[in-house]
Amino acid sequence: MRIQLNRRRTLLLGAVGATVATSLPTLAHHGWNWAEDEQSELKGTVKSVSMVPPHPSLQVTAADGKQWLIDLANPNQTERAGFTAASAKAGDAIVVLGNRSKDKSQLWMKAVRITVAGKTYDLYPERIKTN
Repeated sequence: MRIQLNRRRTLLLGAVGATVATSLPTLAHHGWNWAEDEQSELKGTVKSVSMVPPHPSLQVTAADGKQWLIDLANPNQTERAGFTAASAKAGDAIVVLGNRSKDKSQLWMKAVRITVAGKTYDLYPERIKTN
């Protein structure tokens, strides 16, 4: 009986440990620690739109020709903000307000607001910092 309890405990702890270990990269990605506190604006042209979980994203070509990865909110939140796959297409002008990566070698930004074809989508309205 005691051996059986220990075996169950070991299996349970192993399963919990494996779940936590495989979740760490996801948790790191979903937080904001990788991004600067200060928000910046990026103007450019949409290169592509992806609505694939865990975060829809955009590839944006900035005015200087550099390619940026723009993370949007999770799919449900992005859709609640009114942004769908049909909201932007390659070639559309875009303005992104967001928090860029602390690592300046990464051209990566988490958008809090995007504006495409004169329509604004507030993805994280509670995070938008106004001057």
